[in-house]
Amino acid sequence: MQSIQGKPLSFEKKQTIIQLKQYFDKTKKKFEIKELSSQLIADALGVGLATVNRVLANYNKDSNSINDQPLIRGRPQHAIDGSLQEKVRAYIRAANIDATYITLETIIEYLKPEIEKEFHISTLARTLDRWGFEFGKGTRTQHLKEKDYIIAARQRYLRKMRNNRSKNSDNKTIRPEVYLDESYVNKNHSNDFVWYSVEDGPLIQKPTGNGERLVIVNAITKDGWVPNAKVVFKSSRKTGDYHGQMNFEIFQKWFTEQLIPNIPKNSIIIMDNASYHNILAESSAPISTSSKTAIFSWLEKNKLAVNPDCLKAELIEILNKFAPEPTYAIDEIANKYGHEVLRTPPYHPELQPIEICWGVLKNHVGRNSDFTMKNLYEQLDKAFLKVTAETCLKIIKKVREIEDKFWKEDSIIDGLS
Repeated sequence: MQSIQGKPLSFEKKQTIIQLKQYFDKTKKKFEIKELSSQLIADALGVGLATVNRVLANYNKDSNSINDQPLIRGRPQHAIDGSLQEKVRAYIRAANIDATYITLETIIEYLKPEIEKEFHISTLARTLDRWGFEFGKGTRTQHLKEKDYIIAARQRYLRKMRNNRSKNSDNKTIRPEVYLDESYVNKNHSNDFVWYSVEDGPLIQKPTGNGERLVIVNAITKDGWVPNAKVVFKSSRKTGDYHGQMNFEIFQKWFTEQLIPNIPKNSIIIMDNASYHNILAESSAPISTSSKTAIFSWLEKNKLAVNPDCLKAELIEILNKFAPEPTYAIDEIANKYGHEVLRTPPYHPELQPIEICWGVLKNHVGRNSDFTMKNLYEQLDKAFLKVTAETCLKIIKKVREIEDKFWKEDSIIDGLS
């Protein structure tokens, strides 16, 4: 009954600790055992002494404490699902164009049909800030709007994409476009809704928890999946964000050895702003999150006068005035092979067509899950076959329509400022 370090105790194990405590307290004197009952329990169950003492202390305070659900480790899920981000953005932008007064209360009312669990109005405010919105002064009244840096990043991205379109046909591009991304799927991923007899109830019993996780890396073009670019590996974590399983070393190896050799020449490679996509090149100027030493050294190297006693905040102020745009290691690799990297603006998954491809994959896996790893691998292979060149072409065309909508609406909103 050895306990696994870091794994929360189950109800059964807590109950066993209580029962053993009662047993040892009664029998220790009879068998002339001098050790503490808690130490005997820890040795018997392979649990830390501090853990045993904590369970016993909680039980003495409240006997129902053994029924408490264990805390979920890893990064907590946000109260408002990220899938609502696109819907909220469209709602706020439409209100801005119509000069309609919009508040947190009106957004909550708008979202009611989409949410299962109510959330506090301050939770929505924090979520909107995280998604790149702000409450500011409009032309006639205060209103919610996107932050300026989000709008600027989107405009630069859209301009680049529009310049790459052939003037003769919307479906053709001047340079090939490659969309890459990472995702994941859990062993217990399944569709929650099924038809069933009212008398019998649903017969499918889904295991608790998400189960083991597979991390997926791949890329698409208008012709479908990039050949030989698929990577699937088992995550060592079951909780937290799957990005925690990725790092620059893994990504760089995949990018160099499996992506670059299999994409068309002179491609534009489109990716999001994951941290391992944005590792600075050795030749790059530092950024505000770089160490104080790195910033100071760069300023001195470029003959910008700074006092040795300057605080980091002062160094950042000088850096922002004189430093060029940062260059990233992955961009240098792409440029070496004649390609260019382009990043989608923050908080814009709807501009990444491969996101919909992940949805197709997960839907197939969910419909055919039997909650085993063997089946997960099999169904994932079949799911990849469902994303064809025709699928990708349709998705990319739909995303271009979204790009055009953003471009036109941004111009209208800018005219109202």
